[in-house]
Amino acid sequence: MHRTLPVLLAASAALAASAAHAESVAIDAPAGRAADAAIAIARQTGTSIVITDPAVADRKVRAIRGTMGAGDAVRKLARFARVRAVAAGRYGWRLIPAPEARRPIPNAPAPRPVRAGPAPPSEMSEVEGTPIIVEASKRDLALGDFPGQVSLLDGEALELGGIGGTEKITQRLATVSSTHLGSGRNKLFIRGIADSSFTGPTQATVGQYLGDLRLSYNAPDPDLRLSDLDRVEVLEGPQGTLYGAGSLGGIIRLVPNVPDAGFAAASGQVGLGYTQHGSASVDASATINLPLVRDRAALRITADAARQGGYIDKPLLGRDNVNRTDLVGGRAMLRVELAPGWQVDVIGLAQSTDSADSQYADRQGPPLSRQARVAEGSRSDYAQAQIVVSGEIGLLRFRSSTGYTSQDLLERYDATAQGAPPRLFLQSNDTEMFANETRLWQPLGDNIGWVLGASYTRNRMRLSRRLEDEQTAIATTVTGVRNGIDELTVYGEGSLRLLDRLILTGGARYTHSKLSGTGEDVQPMLLAALAGITAGRTETAFLPSASLLADVLPGTVLYVRYQESFRPGGLAVAGPIVRRFDNDNSATFEIGARHGNRGRGPFDLAASVSYTRWDDIQADFIDLSGFPSTANIGDGRVWTATLSGGLEVSPALRLDAGASWNKSKVDEPQLAFAARITQVPNIAAFTGRVGFDYLHELSGGLELTAQGWVNYVGKSRLGIGPELGELQGDYLDSGVTVRVGRPELGLTLGVANLADVRGNRFALGTPFAIGRDQVTPLRPRTVRLGFDASF
Repeated sequence: MHRTLPVLLAASAALAASAAHAESVAIDAPAGRAADAAIAIARQTGTSIVITDPAVADRKVRAIRGTMGAGDAVRKLARFARVRAVAAGRYGWRLIPAPEARRPIPNAPAPRPVRAGPAPPSEMSEVEGTPIIVEASKRDLALGDFPGQVSLLDGEALELGGIGGTEKITQRLATVSSTHLGSGRNKLFIRGIADSSFTGPTQATVGQYLGDLRLSYNAPDPDLRLSDLDRVEVLEGPQGTLYGAGSLGGIIRLVPNVPDAGFAAASGQVGLGYTQHGSASVDASATINLPLVRDRAALRITADAARQGGYIDKPLLGRDNVNRTDLVGGRAMLRVELAPGWQVDVIGLAQSTDSADSQYADRQGPPLSRQARVAEGSRSDYAQAQIVVSGEIGLLRFRSSTGYTSQDLLERYDATAQGAPPRLFLQSNDTEMFANETRLWQPLGDNIGWVLGASYTRNRMRLSRRLEDEQTAIATTVTGVRNGIDELTVYGEGSLRLLDRLILTGGARYTHSKLSGTGEDVQPMLLAALAGITAGRTETAFLPSASLLADVLPGTVLYVRYQESFRPGGLAVAGPIVRRFDNDNSATFEIGARHGNRGRGPFDLAASVSYTRWDDIQADFIDLSGFPSTANIGDGRVWTATLSGGLEVSPALRLDAGASWNKSKVDEPQLAFAARITQVPNIAAFTGRVGFDYLHELSGGLELTAQGWVNYVGKSRLGIGPELGELQGDYLDSGVTVRVGRPELGLTLGVANLADVRGNRFALGTPFAIGRDQVTPLRPRTVRLGFDASF
C-alpha cells in the first residue's frame, strides 16, 4: 500500500474540478491517518499531494474542516503531521519529514494539536518560498524587507517548562532587560535606553502591545502570562513613526492565537516546583477552542493560575519565605466572520498579582533575609477589553482597534527611620486608558507599499501616597499627583523598490497632546502657588523617519535608518508639592545587517550599531526628603551595539547566542543635577546570552526536546545621585528544560538558576532604607516537574 500511496494521491487530484485550485472551497478531512486526510484534501481541492515516507503517512492528524484555499489546507495538514510541505508545480505538494519544520523558532517544542487557526505568519511557512511576515511593521512586511532589528519568539517555545511572564522574554533576548521589583511592578528596557530602577509617573521607554493596542501608557509592565500566544514580536527602537510616544527603546508585541471555527480543541499543563532555600510553587494553565457557528464564529479561552514560593526571610517578624506571589488571570477571544475577508474580534483579558512581600534582602547579615519589621509587597490588578474590525478592500487592508484598559497597583515600602517605630509607605497608582487606532495599508509588492493611520488615546493616572505607623495604625497622607493626557495622532509610511535589491522607506508622525494634572493632598497654603504649574497645556511632536535597505547577497541584507521618538511631559511629586517635567525625545541613527532567518538554515546572523541623541531625559530619582521623584535631568547620548546569531550543528542540535553593549553619558546635565550624574541612568553596559535547542526522535513515537541557556548580566547602577550609585549586576543566570513525550502528551523537567547564583539584580527594594545596603538576589535554584496534554 505504501509503495502505491504517491500514485493514489496524485490520481485523486484528477477527480476534482480544476476551478478549485485557487478558490476557497469547503474542506472536510476526517481525523486519522495523514494519508487519508491528504487524499480527502486532494479530492476536494483538485490538487496533488504526495507522501513518500510511510511513517509520515501513518501519523495521526486532527480533522481539517472549514472554507479555505488548497494552500491553507495543505499547510494545516503539514503542521498537524509535523512535516514540511514543499510546492511541486502550481497545484501540487510533497509532504516530507523536516526537523526544522517542527522547530520554526529556537527553543520551540513539538507543535501541539491545540494550535488552531491559520498558519502563523511569524513562522516560516511550510510551503517553500513563503516569507516570514513582520506584523509589527503594520504593513505586513516580509522580514527580508524590514529595515531594522526584529526578534520573533514562538509562543509554544515560551510555554515550554511552564507558563511564565515577561522574564521568559528577557531570558531569550540579550537586548531586552527589566527591573526586578516584582511581578506587576517592573519597567522594561531595550538596548540600553533606560531611565531608572523604579516606577514613577513617566511613560516607559518600551511600548507593550497586545495586537495593535498598547497594554499601558505610563504604568508598569503588567507581566501578563505568555500563554496561548502565536508569537511575540520585539522591534528595537526607536519606533516613533508607527508607535509614537513611549517607544524610545522599541516595542514588544504579543500576538495571541485566534479562535478557529473548524474544530474543537483543548490543551493544558500543570507543574510543581521547589525553590532551594525557599518553598514550593505550583502553576496551571488551560486553553479551549470552541466553534460556535461552523466556519463563521468561534471562541477561545485561556486561564492561568500560579503560586510562586517565597525565599526571603524576615527574622525580626519570625517569618520565613515571605515573598510568596499568587497570580490568576485569563483571556477570552471571540472571532466572527462578517463576510468573506472581513472579521471582528472581541477580546477580554485580566490578571491579578498579589505579592505578599518584596524580594530584596540586606547585603550584610544572613543570606536571603532582611531586618525589616513590617510586611511589604504589592498587589496589581489589570484588565483590558478590545474590539477589532479588520478586512480587505481589493489589494488594500483595513483594521480598526478600540480598547479600554484599567490598571491598579498598590505598593508597600518599609519607611522605618533608624531607631524609630515601624512605618510603612503606601503608594497607589491607578490608571485608566481608552484608545483607538485605525489604519489602511497596502503590503509592499513589486513596486510600492504604504500605510496611513490615525489614533486617539485618553489616559488618566492617579498617584496617591500615605505613611502609616504600624504600632498606632495612624495614617498620614503625603502629596500625590494626578496626570491626564489626550493624544491625537496621524501617521504614514511608504516604501518604494528602487531596484530589485534596494528599498527606500520614509514616514512621519504628527502628535498633538493635551496635558492636564493636579496635586493630591497638597497643603492648602501651597495650592495657590501651584496654580500655574498644574495649568493645562499642549505639546506637539513631529517624528520623521527614513531608511534604505539593500539585498547585497542572497539571504543577506544591509540597512541604514533614522528614527525619532518621544515621551510626553507631566507632573511629579517634589516633597510637599508637585512640579512639572517636560517631554523628552530621542533621535537615533542606525546601521545594521542580517543574514538568514532566526532559527532556520545552516546559520543566521544579525548585527547593528546605533547612536542616540536623547534630549531632556526624564528620569526618576530620590529627592531630598527621601521620596521618589521625577525630573528632566539633561541631554545625553547612547551608543549601542547588538549581535545575535544561530548555528545548526546537526539536524537535531542548534546553538544560538546574542550580546548587547551600550555606553551612555549625560553630557549636558541640568544645573540641579550637574554634580550628581555622569551617565544616563541605565541597565548593564553589557549583556550576553548562549543557548541551545535539541530535538531527537525516540522509539515508540516519543520525542526528546531540550533547551538551555546561560545569560551574563554586566554591571549597572540604580539611577542618578549618590543614593542610587551602588553598582549591581555582574552575574550569570542559567536554566535547562527537558521534555519527553508525544506532541499531544508530555512530561517536562526544568531547572532554573543551575548554579544557585545569588547575584544582585537591577532593582531598588525601598527608597527609605538605602543606608541598609540592599541587594535583590536571583530566585535560588528551582526545580519544576510538569505535565502537558492536548486533544
